Amino acid sequence: MHTASTPRAIDDLLARYGESHRNPVNELIHIVCIPAIVFSLLGILWAVHPAVALLVVAGALAYYVTLSRPFALGMGVMAGAMLVLLAMLPDGTVLPTSIGVFVAAWIGQFIGHHIEGKKPSFFDDLRFLLIGPLFVLSILYRRIRVAW
Repeated sequence: MHTASTPRAIDDLLARYGESHRNPVNELIHIVCIPAIVFSLLGILWAVHPAVALLVVAGALAYYVTLSRPFALGMGVMAGAMLVLLAMLPDGTVLPTSIGVFVAAWIGQFIGHHIEGKKPSFFDDLRFLLIGPLFVLSILYRRIRVAW
């Protein structure tokens, strides 16, 4: 049971993730690169088969619902927009575009962590690969005053 003295799992995960994302330049890099990585990963999966991308989105959203319904909703909107964009891309462009964006965005991430002076969080806990997008969404939610 959640009490005021016991942080929710999502709050604990975001706090732990945030420990290696305090530098404003690294945070800005993450704001750009994490959505790019999500988009490109979905694109790679889409190139395998659109159903694979949809299944991965469904699995991620199921996990997000266990952490926070407002985050799950926001991620659902974001993933839905990305899937629509992927469906609109001309045949034969999804995979090369996705691979290029994926590589460039990960280079950006590692540059950000070099600036930060700390290793990426997922090196310690693979769940942080799924928490990164929520970290970016939490920045938006704080700015527009949406509770999660």
